Amino acid sequence: MTMPFTILTARLRRKAEAWCQDHKGAAAVEFALVAIPFFFLIFGILEVCLIFIMSTVLENSVSEAARKVRTGQAQESGYTEVEFRRDICNEFFNLLSCDNKLHIDVRSMTKFSAADMSTPKDADGNLDDVGFIYDPGDANEIVAVRVYYEWPLITPIISAPLANLPDNRHLLQANAVFRNEPFGD
Repeated sequence: MTMPFTILTARLRRKAEAWCQDHKGAAAVEFALVAIPFFFLIFGILEVCLIFIMSTVLENSVSEAARKVRTGQAQESGYTEVEFRRDICNEFFNLLSCDNKLHIDVRSMTKFSAADMSTPKDADGNLDDVGFIYDPGDANEIVAVRVYYEWPLITPIISAPLANLPDNRHLLQANAVFRNEPFGD
């Protein structure tokens, strides 16, 4: 025998009302709704913090390594690009790796306004380091030191606005332009 339609709808209505009044899982549902934007925000902040820290480490390492060029220690001891790279890498505190992601350009010039601090990129948006040289200059010459590091971003979707290179990478850049001291006199 089948139930009358009114009894069935009354039962369904009571069960629906009881279900709506039950708040046992409300916290879990609310957390599920808030968790995704919360974690996106947290991971985004962490990514920006990492870029800032790594930029600061790179700036410090360039400053310390360029000091030998500025004071003439590099020129007087026959300092090579390999040794300059080693000095930069020694200042990384194992936070950055010294592999093919590190690009160095040191060149002397006749005037400060000739220093090109733009980022050399090819047509595909990758770093173009073909013309990079190591020329620490002589006494009283102006020298521009440009160091680039290709930092791989950790969070692929969240950090997309931070990527300034293809393949979800961010190019860190540190520059130092100075006049060499009058060494050798």
